Amino acid sequence: MSEDINAKIDTLVKSNDVVLFMKGTPLFPQCGFSSKAVAILDHYKLKYETFDVLQDMEVRQGIKEYSEWPTIPQLYVKGEFFGGSDIMMEMHDAGEMATLAKDNGLETVSE
Repeated sequence: MSEDINAKIDTLVKSNDVVLFMKGTPLFPQCGFSSKAVAILDHYKLKYETFDVLQDMEVRQGIKEYSEWPTIPQLYVKGEFFGGSDIMMEMHDAGEMATLAKDNGLETVSE
């Protein structure tokens, strides 16, 4: 991975409390796993940023190397990698997503 791509990813991860690298956008996810990840974040009304890896192939490959995780979507909270939609679903089912949000003081969106 080039230093430029690594720096770009690092900036995205560290400049947002919650960032989801996904395929597509929250309004038009391009895979079921990305759709599931967005649904979980929306369920908790968390404020988050996304990056559509389909729009930048270097980031699409680079994020896998950055996290040492082979699949997308990828969730980062306060600069820390948490995993993909499977881990998000497990955390949701166990009631841990609400705890994650509370413990990290994550901002929610108002309705």
